[in-house]
Amino acid sequence: MKLFKDRQSAGKLLANRLKDFRADLVLGIPRGGVVVAYEIAKESNLPLDVLITRKIGAPDQPELALGAIDPEGEAVWDQDLLKQFKLKIENLKLKIDDEIKEIKRREELYRQGKEFLDIDTKTVILVDDGMATGATVLAALKFLKRHEAKVILALPVASTEALEKVQNEASECIVLEVPEYFQSVGQFYYQFEPVEDEEVIQLLN
Repeated sequence: MKLFKDRQSAGKLLANRLKDFRADLVLGIPRGGVVVAYEIAKESNLPLDVLITRKIGAPDQPELALGAIDPEGEAVWDQDLLKQFKLKIENLKLKIDDEIKEIKRREELYRQGKEFLDIDTKTVILVDDGMATGATVLAALKFLKRHEAKVILALPVASTEALEKVQNEASECIVLEVPEYFQSVGQFYYQFEPVEDEEVIQLLN
């Protein structure tokens, strides 16, 4: 079941749904979320920045999120999965360190020397291109909560399980579609090519 032509068209649909909301800035979760966020920022005439959170994948199953980490090194974990894999957080230290390094690399690359936009006590529209497990979005929401930001979470598509996991962390959740059968975010787009770093830099500028 395809729902969206591409990330740009999903962003325009979301922008239309958000037109009566007041916010100070738009934050995209890279990489794909930035493409969607750009359309919202453009339509709303708001500043755009990135909030980089990284998934901590399971050993031998990197696509399965055991948790996720935010730019300040704070992590959220799926305790049930940790038990299932008989893993302790200290066993994942190397993986966590790698993801923190990747966050720092992307921040430097994407921002090109610019400071992170001020989010403290601001109203923020947080955007991704979809949400399967909810791990990276949950890490982003917890980060924003620590900075006392009011968050409007905006997503083209999300799984029921992920939405249940995150909805209490945001002031508002605007989700265009919550399909019953959910395998991956890409299954709901006709075009879902990987987004490269260069495209993210271009959109932010």
